[in-house]
Amino acid sequence: MMTPEKVAQAAGALFRAEAEGKQIGLLSLQNPDMDMDDAYKVQSALVERKIAAGRSVIGWKIGLTSKAMQYALGIDIPDSGVLFDDMDFAHDSIVPKGRFIQPRIEAEIAFMTSAALEGEVTREEVLAATRFVAPAIEILDTRILRVDPSTGKARNVCDTISDNAANGGIVLGDKRHGPEDFDLRWVGSIVARDGVVEETGLGAGVLGDPVAGIVWLVRRLAEYGQRIEPDQIVLAGSFIRPVECPPGTRIDADFGPFGNVKIGFE
Repeated sequence: MMTPEKVAQAAGALFRAEAEGKQIGLLSLQNPDMDMDDAYKVQSALVERKIAAGRSVIGWKIGLTSKAMQYALGIDIPDSGVLFDDMDFAHDSIVPKGRFIQPRIEAEIAFMTSAALEGEVTREEVLAATRFVAPAIEILDTRILRVDPSTGKARNVCDTISDNAANGGIVLGDKRHGPEDFDLRWVGSIVARDGVVEETGLGAGVLGDPVAGIVWLVRRLAEYGQRIEPDQIVLAGSFIRPVECPPGTRIDADFGPFGNVKIGFE
């Protein structure tokens, strides 16, 4: 278990890493006994620093929803992070050079809430509290090294959670739909980088149903006395592997009738 002092130190290091665009070492190496509860404490302390610096919360993201990613990290549950106002990028816009350290993207379905969600919610309650769903791209970034150069040890889920679940940005696509207009399990995307298809996937890759991701998040937040507020965006989780986005990259995520999302990197 990490002491409050170590939690504060880790949050401060992550805050500075993002501001300076320089990655830090693995927190899991510096704190061998670190567990997921510790990681969420670091994330919460980081969120508090961001709010104190003038940022405002606009929603939540769910990560590690696919079995492939869970197997890779040796876990059996997703993780979550907080979305801030400065993470919101317009569809078909360009991310300025230097905005991120090592950006990658994932294709997801975004939910916009119309009412608060808290406690032991059901699938039906999530849908009833959803104003619209939309195609989305999540921009991932990491303020922690992916691999420690000395030991070869890869970052683990505690590193990722501490780093606000590797949050970078969010891009909502060009269409909005009622939450029951589509069977979200069958909503898919063809993701191209610089005109070449890199990944494809279906919504069912997210815990069998993207709505299940929202249910999981609401119940997890309830354990910490939190909830999803009205008019917040929730990214339900990726159904593709992350796509690397070096400078000059152009991404086009084609969701067919569900919509389209584009983003470029200067």
